[in-house]
Amino acid sequence: MNPLQGTSTDRRAGYETANARWRAVVEKDRNADGKFCYSVKTTGVYCRPSCAARPALRKNVAFHDTPEDAEKAGFRACKRCRPEGPSLAAERASAVARACRAIEDAEEAPALEALAKTVGMSSYHFHRVFKAVTGLTPKGYATAHRSRRVREELPRRRTVTEAIYGAGFHSNGRFYAQSSGTLGMTPTNFRNGGAGMTIRFAVGECSLGSVLVAASEKGVCAIFLGDDPDALARNLQDRFSKARLIGGDKKFERTVAKVIGLIEAPRTGLDLPLDVRGTAFQQKVWQALREIPAGSTASYAEIAKRIGAPKAFRAVAGACASNPIAVAIPCHRVVRNDGILSGYRWGVQRKSALLRREAVV
Repeated sequence: MNPLQGTSTDRRAGYETANARWRAVVEKDRNADGKFCYSVKTTGVYCRPSCAARPALRKNVAFHDTPEDAEKAGFRACKRCRPEGPSLAAERASAVARACRAIEDAEEAPALEALAKTVGMSSYHFHRVFKAVTGLTPKGYATAHRSRRVREELPRRRTVTEAIYGAGFHSNGRFYAQSSGTLGMTPTNFRNGGAGMTIRFAVGECSLGSVLVAASEKGVCAIFLGDDPDALARNLQDRFSKARLIGGDKKFERTVAKVIGLIEAPRTGLDLPLDVRGTAFQQKVWQALREIPAGSTASYAEIAKRIGAPKAFRAVAGACASNPIAVAIPCHRVVRNDGILSGYRWGVQRKSALLRREAVV
């Protein structure tokens, strides 16, 4: 057996075995940083697994659980990867956290140059690091934060204008231009808890069980799959607690039929408008999902790269889990890096069935 490959047992064991640790060193696996370090007897130094230095010969390498263990064995820290201190990823995450706090504490959104100076980076480098860690640009994060503050201020303030200015927006027009995307409705409707909105819905049956389809005036806003029609209806009520929910008429039944047709034959597509409501990051993820062709899959890490946030794969998984429009926004086409089907909001068996259907040309 090739010692670089290790066994499946090694992989499952994380970084506990020598084979798994050596593989992490060869692949410069950043996820292994902090789990162990390795020393090279020919140089007398020890490094973190992701060190950019050229790997030494396996026979000259020893593994240590902590930097202290390596130093007790007589090795000194590598000046390139600095294994005795926090990792580069940890330093960047800490810097971004400080910048986020600065954005949240400021009355006005800080300029990019000021934020970069706060964390000791150039503007260009800070912009790239911030987006890689959060999935948003500093400006996008500031807008999302102020939008959240508007959500909090609207119920408390006497007028919508007071809430907008209280949240840090210095122009009514600037906020109203993006209010539908940030709130999912007009500020007045949001202030009233969505009261006055009308959502039609109906429950049908398909080969995957029950399917609930709901639509606002803008388009389909929910497609839920499950075994219990009553539970699906309660889920819809929880999601749109203050909206007026009414049963669909015969015209709406055609909408339900189109959705069922998509479930039974995913390659046919769905010729219906969608009313997609979510955060800026969720919107980016969901749009990327809609660009995955039927019959294909992508990993969470691949989706993260496509939206320009390669390290935000866990946030991508969260956005997939919160997707309210099953099949039409095909989060079932996202799998783990090893190809294994991971959790699916509507059940892994349904995910498997959908992928099998899409694989059939």
